[in-house]
Amino acid sequence: WWNFGSLLGLCLIVQILTGIFLAMHYTADITLAFSSVSHICRDVNYGWLLRNVHANGASLFFICMYCHIGRGLYYGSYNKIETWNVGVILFLVTILTAFMGYVLVWGQMSFWAATVITNLVSAIPYIGTTIVQWLWGGFSVDNATLTRFFAFHFLFPFIIAALAIIHLVFLHNSSTNNPVGLNSN
Repeated sequence: WWNFGSLLGLCLIVQILTGIFLAMHYTADITLAFSSVSHICRDVNYGWLLRNVHANGASLFFICMYCHIGRGLYYGSYNKIETWNVGVILFLVTILTAFMGYVLVWGQMSFWAATVITNLVSAIPYIGTTIVQWLWGGFSVDNATLTRFFAFHFLFPFIIAALAIIHLVFLHNSSTNNPVGLNSN
């Protein structure tokens, strides 16, 4: 509870649970994705609540993460190199996961985001275009892209949970149960 770490754990658990229930009703096909999200919100019992908790929970997750990172910067936690590096990897994987989740609705804006943001990878010299075609599963954003993004969006939270455990192991290896450094007497 020192620096939003426990809230991050709670947010991750809520995201995984709501995500599993949403995945039971979601269809990763470009012709059906938007309709399946609409079906979840309209026809599934409390589906609207699941979707809103999942979407807004992601925002809360990032708010807690920014507070966690900010406090870590303020107190010089970057000196705990292993813990900090795992945290940076956690942050990047969380950003990737959120982006892929945003694309899953397959509406006009998420289609645009999938095209534009993944196309930024083409700026990498020599191999950029090849990587973009591999990401897209072809020469444009299509069904293969949506299927891949859904698979990764489903898988990455479990990787995030594993990385969080590694983050905690490194944190408690250096006996940092008193981050402010106050006398416990």
